[in-house]
Amino acid sequence: MPRVVSLFLPLWSTDRFRRKSGDAAPPPETPLVLIGRDGRRRVVLAADAAARSAGLRIGMPASKAQALVPGLAIHDAESDADAMALERLALWALRRYAPIAAADPPDGLVIDTTGADHLHGGEAAMLTDMVDRLGAAGFAARAAVADSWGAAHALARFSRRQTLVVPSGEIAQAILPLPIAALRLPAATIDSLRRLGFETIADLAGTPRASLALRFGPEPGRRLDQAFGRVSEPIEPIRPEEIVEVRRNFAEPIGAAETIARYTGKLVAELCAELEMRGLGARRLDLLFFRVDNRIEAIGVGTAMPVRDTKRLTRLLTDKIETIDPGFGIEQMRLAALAAEPLRAKQTISSLAEVPELDVSEVIDILANRVGEDRLYRFAPVQSDVPERSVQRIAPMAPDTGEGWPGHWPRPSRLLPQPELIETVALLPDHPPVTFTWRGVRRRVKRADGPERVFGEWWKRDAELAAVRDYFQVEDENGERYWVYRAGDGEDAATGSHKWFMHGIFG
Repeated sequence: MPRVVSLFLPLWSTDRFRRKSGDAAPPPETPLVLIGRDGRRRVVLAADAAARSAGLRIGMPASKAQALVPGLAIHDAESDADAMALERLALWALRRYAPIAAADPPDGLVIDTTGADHLHGGEAAMLTDMVDRLGAAGFAARAAVADSWGAAHALARFSRRQTLVVPSGEIAQAILPLPIAALRLPAATIDSLRRLGFETIADLAGTPRASLALRFGPEPGRRLDQAFGRVSEPIEPIRPEEIVEVRRNFAEPIGAAETIARYTGKLVAELCAELEMRGLGARRLDLLFFRVDNRIEAIGVGTAMPVRDTKRLTRLLTDKIETIDPGFGIEQMRLAALAAEPLRAKQTISSLAEVPELDVSEVIDILANRVGEDRLYRFAPVQSDVPERSVQRIAPMAPDTGEGWPGHWPRPSRLLPQPELIETVALLPDHPPVTFTWRGVRRRVKRADGPERVFGEWWKRDAELAAVRDYFQVEDENGERYWVYRAGDGEDAATGSHKWFMHGIFG
């Protein structure tokens, strides 16, 4: 079942104007409208949230808007620039979220995310990420995902929720209560339907199709079928001009997995040859399958480093062929390197004494494309004395940060996400625990080493100005070793509460 995201930007033109104007933009509380010509009239083409709250509407004469709202900020609309910016935003979505993305003028994007949501933590997390990133850039946004473009488009614009995930197969329950304007029908058709008493999609869906077609033509029925997913609505994916892409057309549609795999290998070989001519290596590949019923299936893979090894890229792509539904046949395949970086050829020097360099990038690529790129990482040191701040997650093949952990005291192999309170019997001020109880189990300490004193980072928080921790390595009677600390120096209450915490376990 396809999954389609509709990303709605309700204030696209005015948000883009404010972002472009920078410091010269009107304050957020000042109503802003953008005007243009409708024949000989100057009318409002876009209004921000403050202007709409003041009663201004799209299509209103500019003179009337100015008379109704004193101090109204009026600027000329830039429809062509808005459309070009929307195309660039579609490219951003294409490179970040899914291999099939396109502009949905005048104020949205449509993205086919079938099989791609797991790379972003699931559909709900993916939608939240989209909306949050656009919000951070100054654009109001709402998003919905459903089984069809029509349903997602309607819900993104007429649902009250900022993000909405419609479970597969539940389109009807979600869109039937929506107004008929959600069906993307012409304004004149909507007005005529309302005069006849049609208010919601449920009203329209319950009417015999023949009578609707007799009076309004095939459009209402077609839009209903698209919204309910009964007929396909192909998305023509946007492609940047500089993209490296190869394609293969078939005189007879193909559908067998072995045939698809064979032609995938041929396309990869052609693409790698083109990449070599340009001195590039692929970082992300998208393989599109154009079916005879106008639907598009897609698979995408990424690499940790620039690659143009034919066998390696072919294996990554063919591992996902089982997710493709060829339907009644595939008539065209396109392979594109959406992300490519410079890659120089390496000179191979043969030597009996030479130790081959270990390359784990291929294993990383396989794992990342199976479980998700965000779930694969390694730990790197951070310059900090506070243990929980001294580590960060970085990409598996990221370069060395140049930092190191302190070597004068060993660190546990497992650091708890948060220090856990323990009950202890210990002599103050600088003795280790004699016994401690952690997670309901009482342990007697057989050996201990410490204390290692760690001071708070006063330049980050005033509360850490006098904070102190005394860390001990302790071993219980079973030979298990733990890393515990006392909050405070054991004498002055200002340095800490003198409570004990478990912070790590030695392997």
